[in-house]
Amino acid sequence: MSHLLGLVVTDRRGLITGWSPGAERLLGHTAAEAVGKPVAEQLDLEMAEGREERHLVLPVRHRDGSLLTLPVSRYPLAADLTGCETGPGSVLVVGPPPTGSALREWEALSAWALEASPMALTVYNTDLRCVWQSARMRRLSGVSDEERRGRRLTDVLTGPDAVEWEERMRLALLTGEEQVGEIKGSFAASGGSRVFSASTTPLLDDRGQTLGVCTTVTDVTRASRDRERLALLNDASVRIGTTLDVTRTGRELTEVVVPRFADFARVDLLEVLLRGDEPAPGPIAGAVRLRRIAELNLFEGVLEAQTTAGDSDVYLADSPAALCLAGGSSAMYRTEDPVIRAWAALSPARQAKIARFGTHSWMLLPVRARGTTLGVVMLSRTRETSEPFEPDDLALAEDLVARAAVCLDNARRFTRERTAALALQRSLLPQRLPHHSAVQVASRYLPASPSIGVGGDWYDVIRLSGERVALVVGDVVGHGIHAAAAMGRLRTAVRTLADVDPTPDELLTRLDDLVIQLSEESGRDRDGDTAADIGATCLYAVYDPVSRRCSLARAGHPAPVLVAPDGAAGFLELPAGPPLGLGGVPFESVEVALSPGSLLALYTDGLVESRKHDLDAGLEALRTALTAPADSLEDVCEHVVKTALPDGPVDDAALLLVRTRALDGRRVAAWDVTADAAAVSRVRSESVRRVVSWGLEEAAFVTELVVSELVTNAIRYGVPPIQLRLIHDYVLTCEVSDANSAAPHMRRARVFDEGGRGLPLVAQLTQRWGTRQTSTGKTIWCEQALPTEVGSVGPESVEAA
Repeated sequence: MSHLLGLVVTDRRGLITGWSPGAERLLGHTAAEAVGKPVAEQLDLEMAEGREERHLVLPVRHRDGSLLTLPVSRYPLAADLTGCETGPGSVLVVGPPPTGSALREWEALSAWALEASPMALTVYNTDLRCVWQSARMRRLSGVSDEERRGRRLTDVLTGPDAVEWEERMRLALLTGEEQVGEIKGSFAASGGSRVFSASTTPLLDDRGQTLGVCTTVTDVTRASRDRERLALLNDASVRIGTTLDVTRTGRELTEVVVPRFADFARVDLLEVLLRGDEPAPGPIAGAVRLRRIAELNLFEGVLEAQTTAGDSDVYLADSPAALCLAGGSSAMYRTEDPVIRAWAALSPARQAKIARFGTHSWMLLPVRARGTTLGVVMLSRTRETSEPFEPDDLALAEDLVARAAVCLDNARRFTRERTAALALQRSLLPQRLPHHSAVQVASRYLPASPSIGVGGDWYDVIRLSGERVALVVGDVVGHGIHAAAAMGRLRTAVRTLADVDPTPDELLTRLDDLVIQLSEESGRDRDGDTAADIGATCLYAVYDPVSRRCSLARAGHPAPVLVAPDGAAGFLELPAGPPLGLGGVPFESVEVALSPGSLLALYTDGLVESRKHDLDAGLEALRTALTAPADSLEDVCEHVVKTALPDGPVDDAALLLVRTRALDGRRVAAWDVTADAAAVSRVRSESVRRVVSWGLEEAAFVTELVVSELVTNAIRYGVPPIQLRLIHDYVLTCEVSDANSAAPHMRRARVFDEGGRGLPLVAQLTQRWGTRQTSTGKTIWCEQALPTEVGSVGPESVEAA
């Protein structure tokens, strides 16, 4: 309604000193044209003179020459804007053309403009001292006209914005430009912090000089607080829950509410929850142990993140936090309330902290999500904020905590699942690598970042017969507990297949069939979900320290790096092969000779892939890092990880370093055996003499029996050529090879059977036995355990760089 009115200010001589935009719209004259002229040129002369308040309908001349009949109300000013003592001026309110009962409507409109309008008016002189205020301003400030007159804005309004707005009023005096903005503060007489929408317009005389300013003020406290609350809720939806980390999520909640809503915030979660256990549903009664995950405080304008985060404490049943959890509802307190006083009295340090911060208002809110109580949030206001919490604040805080609770529960569930997957994965990986005279090994496994989840990378070192060793590195496609479980199944399958001792390409072929079968079974179990398909890559190698040769095959896996004893490094050229689970494509093995002291690096793609560089750069960084000098293989392993992953892994990464050794030829003895039963006694005697020469007299008797049985079987059932080989290492290995690929098997011999007792006898006398296929036939082997002092391998038994 106020935009229909024109405001005209006159001095004691009847000259116009102020001309509002509304007056310009009604009468057509601009402020520059009207200011300084006698008001009688636009209004009735009799109306302009006199000191009483009047309401009339007068003829007013428009700028285009037409005569308008408009309602005019005059309100005398208590003192002149210029500070002159000879007489006051007046404020004239000019309205639109009346219709019907014009005078009565106009009087009501004028009274509303100056007495009931939501915009409170105040006129200041050039010293920015009050000359006149409307009734609305009088009610708003709680200061009477007599007390208000002659005082400055900062005399009645407290707060930092009061000083700033007075400077803007002064700017309006100096520039003649209207100033618009918001003021936050409180009137000393009425109390309570408020928000006002204000504008200041300069009042000019006939020479264009400013005589004062007119300020209009509207109380927009509720609208401003609604905007702030909506902004706070919007900010919370963006800033809380950016990660799946429980501690970080709690810290984000405190950073949102302090200092915009509270001066202190603390997030405490149940101790059982952080241990990975599932909390009981519903409210929690009695004393409770809580662990602090975040705490933020505003003190003397400075945000302080408390160092007590991570501490746990027991809250008694009558403490505010325990009462909040027991009731399952939020609560507000003042410091003088009995609950707070009793709780503070339990700790002198807590009392001192409350006194130091000047805490006066408290709020306790339970953290609940999906029907589960997770913890409690404590908010408080200190001397930094004079207003206590109100019911509207409680509703806002409950909304904030409810949003944070869902994020905290998501983070808790993710952490629990990730912890379980990591535990599963680590339990399926080798707990420690076996000590083997053929190779020296070092390894690292680095789990993926929490945002991706646990992967299915694995590695293994498997002891084979004949002092050989199998080296395995694999990577299951995908992440999560299903990938970790699939990794465990594949690792078990590899170890089982390795016990049969196939060639690397044969092992990958059988493993490929197994992956296809597992994918089909998983798809049926999970209703054809494509995510149930299992895919993997793998590299399998077998190193023989006697022949010093290594046979390798890979299924879609990165090629290994070979570092020669002289430091030259390069990638082994192996046929890539398809990933496991595709089927129908053969794998191919490659055999290479390795000098003693060679370094073989097997790894997964997580070690070389990065968003910061391409794959080739990652491979080159790995190759270069492997050539760096180091005191031990563990140091090489550590250096490679730090160089390849300076910022930590994004995906799972596994690294297996293998330094090869060669078994001393003096520890190996071999005999070619003719297919004649008479040869058995010869090789039996020679094998016993060799065992005795190695200092293994205690093993001579068993060796004589084993050699006799295995050689006899080879002569009777095998095909020439036949060879006997003894290997002295940590165990004493006896191998008999022939050209017949048919593998023997144990059977129970009957009382009158002439044969069938040889293999059971070997199995009883030795630690383990088995058979393996070769390119020319088969090898039957067995191992005898040796005493530690004679079975240990010293420097003379292996050759290394």
